[in-house]
Amino acid sequence: MRAILAARVSRWTAATTLALAVAFGVAGTAVAVPPPPPNPSDSEIKAGQAEANAKAGEVGQLTNQLAEAESRLSDLQAQVELKMEEANKALVDQQTAQDAADQAQADADAARRESDAAAAQIETARQQLDGFIAGSYQQGSTIGSISAYLGSSSPQDLLARAQLLSSVSGSQLNALELMEQAQTDKSNKDAAARAALERARQKQAEAEQARQAADAAQAAAVRAQQNQAAQAASLEASRNSVEEQLYAAQQRVAGLQGQRQRYQDWLAQKQREEEEQARQAALAASKGSGGSGGGGSSRPVSGSASSAVERAIARAMSQLGVPYAWGGGNASGPTRGIRDGGVADAYGDYRKIGFDCSGLMIYAYAGVVSLPHYSGYQYDAGRKVPLSQMRRGDLLFWGRSGIHHVALYLGNGMMIEAPQSGLAVRVAPVRYGDILPYATRLVG
Repeated sequence: MRAILAARVSRWTAATTLALAVAFGVAGTAVAVPPPPPNPSDSEIKAGQAEANAKAGEVGQLTNQLAEAESRLSDLQAQVELKMEEANKALVDQQTAQDAADQAQADADAARRESDAAAAQIETARQQLDGFIAGSYQQGSTIGSISAYLGSSSPQDLLARAQLLSSVSGSQLNALELMEQAQTDKSNKDAAARAALERARQKQAEAEQARQAADAAQAAAVRAQQNQAAQAASLEASRNSVEEQLYAAQQRVAGLQGQRQRYQDWLAQKQREEEEQARQAALAASKGSGGSGGGGSSRPVSGSASSAVERAIARAMSQLGVPYAWGGGNASGPTRGIRDGGVADAYGDYRKIGFDCSGLMIYAYAGVVSLPHYSGYQYDAGRKVPLSQMRRGDLLFWGRSGIHHVALYLGNGMMIEAPQSGLAVRVAPVRYGDILPYATRLVG
């Protein structure tokens, strides 16, 4: 390749020398010849491409590992949510058991108070009865005592005294018996209440154990989820680092290829200049007439290129209103977004089906150009043109300190883009803040 290029340079040098001599004879002016740009060797380009391919393979491996880690993280998150619900259930059961134990304690306390009150009443009545009996014997007025009947004025009075004494002692004995029965009932209630309290306390203890076990299971699930999240974050950091290395390697390759292309463009341009100068010299020598040759730096878009551009724009416009999803979109259409560990996750992009900015460009130009899913690489996927020369179908980029966004130019100061999380594919005026000074032309 170098030999061919050197031969072409030699031919150009000889021809240019002749043309310049003719030009001096005809017009009396000289044309300054710019020096040739650098021309990297094939081995340099191949070495750079091999390095970029190796980094791309490493990125692929890390991406697969990260996908597996995130899948595991999703499973662990589901387990955490389940354990949280189980912990909530255990807490509710514990509160229910606590309420039941509190009620059983209150019932037992009330039953004990009733039993104690009944026992106190029985003791008071017993003391009163004992006092009555003792007083009756002391005064000789109890049943069966002769003194109780002495002093009766008549047989009727004697009978009345006997009935009175019998009634008083009998009613007290009956009241005492009824109180003892009531005390027995209250004691039974007290025993039943204490048994219920014991059962409630047992259930309370079981509920407490279940809650502690559920809390421990929840804590273990959270720790596992956090460990997995740390692993995923480490993998993502590694992948990002290798992606940066890949980007740098591809930039070096693109730079070498750009140098090669500029060198070839330089040769072609000088050959055209040589041919034009020779033609002008021949025309001047023959004193013939002819129109001026050459053309501007821009050329009209061919029919096939124009058709490809319009098809790309039509495909992009067909996705208006589709949600933004970070990492979403491919040549077939919108896809589920991926996690970014930050803003996109906060908007739930990993649950949405949609496009991010570079994913929309991939879909728009599918079948025309195969684009990588990264705006920085898309910037180098075509020919650079100044913004002053941008036309319908060109890609526009933002981020002078690092490319972070891409959109498709529609003409008349408008563009179509997948803007950011929380929004959707839309048509908007071109924003010139932080825009790169060159657009990328993929066809034409």
